[in-house]
Amino acid sequence: MTAPAQSTGYTVAILGATGLVGTQLMQILEERQFPVKTLKPLASQRTAGSSVTFMGQDWLVEEATPEAFEGVDIVLASAGGSVSEALVPEAVKRGCVVIDNTSCFRLTDGVPLVVAGVNDADIEHHQGIIANPNCSTAQLMPVFKALDDAFGLERVIVSTYQSVSGAGKEGMDELINTTRSVFKMMGESDIPAPTEKEFKVFARPIAFNLVAQIDQFVEGGVEDGYTKEETKVIHESRKILHKPDLKVTCTAVRVPVMVGHSESATLEFKKPVSPEAAMDILERTPDVVVARDPKAFPTPVEATGQDPVYVGRIRRDTSNPEYGLNMWIVADNLRIGAALNAVRLAEVLVKHNWLKPKQPAGV
Repeated sequence: MTAPAQSTGYTVAILGATGLVGTQLMQILEERQFPVKTLKPLASQRTAGSSVTFMGQDWLVEEATPEAFEGVDIVLASAGGSVSEALVPEAVKRGCVVIDNTSCFRLTDGVPLVVAGVNDADIEHHQGIIANPNCSTAQLMPVFKALDDAFGLERVIVSTYQSVSGAGKEGMDELINTTRSVFKMMGESDIPAPTEKEFKVFARPIAFNLVAQIDQFVEGGVEDGYTKEETKVIHESRKILHKPDLKVTCTAVRVPVMVGHSESATLEFKKPVSPEAAMDILERTPDVVVARDPKAFPTPVEATGQDPVYVGRIRRDTSNPEYGLNMWIVADNLRIGAALNAVRLAEVLVKHNWLKPKQPAGV
């Protein structure tokens, strides 16, 4: 049964409501008391007809069709790139503003790619679609933006250590199943052996292992041999920071951690910089928590379920000590890298009355 609408607020559709991020979206909308008048959970035909709980009430999950977007103000989309490609334009035709969590529109001209609190102004002239960046990019941006403003960012080298939740519930299940397999091989006979179909998400077994491949490999050109995940960090960072010539390179690795992405970053600046000066800047940056003591470095366990981006081990780059820094950046990828940022973007839309699509500048 669909819950009754509230008297004021917005009609919000969750595209992919029964998925891992969709569930997080509803949780964060509730936590942050976003003014939802009516919730429209949308999903595939397979789960349509089930229900989800929001604000203590049950809401009927509808099949995601073009007609389902009639009367909707805001769509929070997290159902995969092919679904967004098919349905997001249909939602925009019906007057919705869509905040899309997939990679489908991130690098499309005219579509703002935004991390809340970093480049909010880019939203103003949206044409109905606002893109949420990749999870590994999103947690870097508050840190990079603050330091770029202060010292002029010139080059970035990033290595990511990404949790299995970045691959959805299936990734989390595969970590559990491959761990079970290892224990089975060690003689724990009371643990059921996994079936072959349970090893489909990652390129190699993930339990007690590191997998240096996230997404498919690129072939040809200067990015030959990089994975698509790595190129997302490169191109999305440039777009969000408005630095199309920023030197960025990345290696992305999947690690046997349930939730929380960790990233090692080396930053080079135009101006001289010290760890103390960088920490002073970052301590004044909203939604960033700094560990000054190198022994107090953050880990995914502490970041899980939390909103901030955590930064530790800020130190001079020994190969470039006057202009370079190394640091360790950790966050809950399901929140800052997906659901939390999407809800924050919706809050920006409402705060500035930017909900309706705007004409391009100069028109």
